[in-house]
Amino acid sequence: MFLKSLTISSHDDVIRRIDFHNGINLIVDETTNIQDTTTGNNVGKTTVLMLIDFCLSGDARQIYTEPEHKKQEYKLVKDFLIENQVLITLVLKEDLSRDDSTEVRIERNFLSRKQRIQKFNGVNKTDDEFDEALTNVLFPGHYGNKPTIWQIISHNIRYKELSLTNTLKTLSHYTRADEYETLYLFLLGCDFDHGDTKQELLTKIRLEQTFKSRLEKDQTKSAYETALAILEGEIERLDRRKSSFNLNENFEVDLDRLNGVKYQINLTSAEIGRLNIRRDLIIEAKRDLEQSTAQIDLRQLEQIYQQATDRVVGIQKTFEELCSFHNRMIAEKVKYIAKDLPRLDSDLQAKSEHLSRLLQQEAELTAAISRSESFAELEKLINELNEKYRRKGEYESIIQQLDVVDENLKSLNLRLNAIDNALFSEEFELKIKGQVNKFNRYFSSISQELYGEQYALKVDPTVNKKGQRLYEFSAFNTNLSSGKKQGEISCFDIAYTLFADAENIPCLHFLLNDKKELMHDNQLLKIAKLVNSKGIQFVASILKDKLPEELNREEFFVVKLSQGDKLFRIED
Repeated sequence: MFLKSLTISSHDDVIRRIDFHNGINLIVDETTNIQDTTTGNNVGKTTVLMLIDFCLSGDARQIYTEPEHKKQEYKLVKDFLIENQVLITLVLKEDLSRDDSTEVRIERNFLSRKQRIQKFNGVNKTDDEFDEALTNVLFPGHYGNKPTIWQIISHNIRYKELSLTNTLKTLSHYTRADEYETLYLFLLGCDFDHGDTKQELLTKIRLEQTFKSRLEKDQTKSAYETALAILEGEIERLDRRKSSFNLNENFEVDLDRLNGVKYQINLTSAEIGRLNIRRDLIIEAKRDLEQSTAQIDLRQLEQIYQQATDRVVGIQKTFEELCSFHNRMIAEKVKYIAKDLPRLDSDLQAKSEHLSRLLQQEAELTAAISRSESFAELEKLINELNEKYRRKGEYESIIQQLDVVDENLKSLNLRLNAIDNALFSEEFELKIKGQVNKFNRYFSSISQELYGEQYALKVDPTVNKKGQRLYEFSAFNTNLSSGKKQGEISCFDIAYTLFADAENIPCLHFLLNDKKELMHDNQLLKIAKLVNSKGIQFVASILKDKLPEELNREEFFVVKLSQGDKLFRIED
């Protein structure tokens, strides 16, 4: 696929349209007297490359975010893109020289939710649907496999610092060696049926190892096992201490009996008190009655009584009889009241004897209980045991989880080894070396033509720190000199396009390059001549006053920007 056009529009108004052609395509900054000759003056040269990347599943935030400070946004640009509903349209074409060749139309805006536009050939799609459609067009049948489409085309789009300074490591700083292995095996056409499985296994191994590291954050498995053995010894000692604890075997029974005895003592004491009160009341009543017995001078009363009988007719009782009757009545009352005293005395004696027995039992039970160790000590011992058992459970759980992790790692590594045995077989190694040698014919030839030096790709089977086997790819100068990194990168990208075409490996036929003012004029001229002759699109951003005279021609320009005419024309 080639780039045909990139259109920036707002509603029905076209802000800018960029048409591309075969060969060299220059994005130039015409601003003169620029102080910072390295990066230009933020007129939008690099943004053109970013917009193409954005249409190929790139992140929208990169358009209005400072690359080195992800939280720092260019508010003017962001507000403009959102408020004006700016739409970016990229058209890819299979062959620019044929009108009837296949075209792909990609449309994306910067809005969210229902206002979001992400169309592929006129059909709005979700992220996954968009990636699937794009992958199926650029790399048929590869969707869902590794490497991802973004990884495959990363060397075609170079504007980020990492890809501008590294020939092969074009992904993020966090990309793993095994991901690069998968990427370059794919790019070289070294088909490997278990490539995805290896990636999946390595991912699972990393997850298990990370989990194991967290489990062993404080101590290793052997340390936990040692600590557990010591802990079990302490638990055994405490259990023996508990079993020999100086508590009466019938402690609970004795304690219940003591509580029962105390309850009976309270009841008996209350009963004795009640009986004593009743006895005292009887004695007091008896005493009062006895004091009411007639004790008078009978002679004197007899004279009074005689005088009364002389005057009152019909009195038949003598005074002595009356007094006797009165005293008999009092005696009967005292007898009646005092009749319960013997029974009360008997009850009181019985209750007192019972109370004495209860008090004796209380004293004996209290002594038996007091001779035992205290409940506080027993509770302390039990708490200590509980804490030991809690730690034992914790250690056993960690050890069990580590056992599972070790078993999982063993299983995963066995499967990985089976794959690596095929991947690192003599036959497959010969295949890789054969493909590398084919690629190096283009790489060394182009670098010789452009720089008078021969660059090459090499592959080394290695073993990483975790003992995993990997193929490590790297570029080097066969003259063993440092060379020029910018030149090496351009030679690699051009060589790969020619190699992929020769091997019938799907690839993009455009190369996006930023900051080409850093390249020497002579090399830039040679690159332009080469890509023009090979039919490769080489899109480069550059300061116009850094262009060699031979390239300072309108036919090579696809867009001209300046302080007065920036990419989005926000200043208008």
